[in-house]
Amino acid sequence: MNERSSTDMEHQQHHHDEAPTEAPIEPRAFWEARYGERERIWSGAANRALVDVVSPLKPGSALDLGCGEGGDSLWLAEAGWQVTGADISATALERAAVQAHSRGLGAEAVSWLQVDLGEDFPPGTYDLVSACFLASPVQLNRGKVLRRAADAVTAGGTLLIVSHAAMPPWARHRHGPDEAPSSHGPGDFPTPAEELELLGLDEDRWTVVTAEVRPRQATGPEGAVVDLEDTVIVARRH
Repeated sequence: MNERSSTDMEHQQHHHDEAPTEAPIEPRAFWEARYGERERIWSGAANRALVDVVSPLKPGSALDLGCGEGGDSLWLAEAGWQVTGADISATALERAAVQAHSRGLGAEAVSWLQVDLGEDFPPGTYDLVSACFLASPVQLNRGKVLRRAADAVTAGGTLLIVSHAAMPPWARHRHGPDEAPSSHGPGDFPTPAEELELLGLDEDRWTVVTAEVRPRQATGPEGAVVDLEDTVIVARRH
């Protein structure tokens, strides 16, 4: 799941600046309502970190967790990967499937799987498992999901995790002077060290290739290009 906000034109999965919900909401209902707000939520472009990390790799099988409307999955499929895009929202997956058809990508290139990652996980192992901005304002045991993501990487494969490292600049300016700038606090943005601790990768089975905060540019709600920061983890399984 992810979001850099619906105004960040590089991004397509789930994560939210919205206030925490007061009462528990069933995750599938939440995301269906979210995707029902507009005909398209995300830009459709692949995440920058994924493009940078994956471009040098030899294509194989890939699992895109929280694929949303399919931006990353479609980019991977067009780059020669055999992709499974997994998401909780049937609406998002329907939009992704329409895009795949319009781009001439058949089921042999990309398939779509509806799954609540808080309750279940896609079967099998993959040469690449990607979790870009996998977060949710409703119930999600993110640590458990990411550890299962690591378990799904085959020997010689790659794990990619991307998360927000800081609040977007526009979130600091849309509240009054006496209001909190966002529903997020400093601890809501994991550092590279915290992400690695959460994963608990066995050093005998994994090599951490990248664990850093990486800058990128994005388009803000007023149309201005702004600098954002992402935490990027890349690990290779032995």
